[in-house]
Amino acid sequence: MKKKLVISTGAGMSAESGIPTFRDVGGLWENYPVMDVCSADGFRRNPALVHQFYNERRRQYMGCMPNAAHKALVELERDYDVYVITQNVDDLHERAGSTRVLHLHGEIMKMRSVSNPDYIEALDADHLDTTPQTRGRNGDLMRPHIVFFQEPVPNIEKAIEIARQADIFVVIGTSLVVYPAASLIQFVRPGTPIYYIDPHPGDVSGIPGVTVIRATATEGVKELQKLLS
Repeated sequence: MKKKLVISTGAGMSAESGIPTFRDVGGLWENYPVMDVCSADGFRRNPALVHQFYNERRRQYMGCMPNAAHKALVELERDYDVYVITQNVDDLHERAGSTRVLHLHGEIMKMRSVSNPDYIEALDADHLDTTPQTRGRNGDLMRPHIVFFQEPVPNIEKAIEIARQADIFVVIGTSLVVYPAASLIQFVRPGTPIYYIDPHPGDVSGIPGVTVIRATATEGVKELQKLLS
């Protein structure tokens, strides 16, 4: 039976594909104040601005491709039962070929009902834009399928359960300061090998057994492959 390799990825995973990280933009995301376009309050105040912001991001993301780190995680599926838990809203893991991906913060290429968060529809290259007047096939008004700041993270319990089952746990491209995603490492069983890949890693001194690989996602995953072989 293959070992279960659980990989938690953050913005640094997609940075080398050309997607900017929050920590690089000083409270702005593409010149928008983050809380205006990424919070529940911002959506209530100005839903048109939020729709516009995510329309622009979708067009931007369509031009981004999976990088070598995304592809390397797919290669690990040959030898491990790989589960990816990602904070990223892009679909680069899926486009690279990863077969088990759990999104914590939503998916930019989907929209969901304003009134029923369980009703979700996919968008495609020919239908990238939404507005406050966009309706789903069921007639509901729709919004970006994004977990805004000030909203609960629906998939966190599922992610915690996956983390608890890990035989090997890997963190890639996150500063470990965005909760509740940052807490996943706390649920890994004692004695489980943990690898943390980031060029500017957060403080993990209080967590035993963590091997820190101070590198970008692409270089760090190469090193991880060597350590696991």
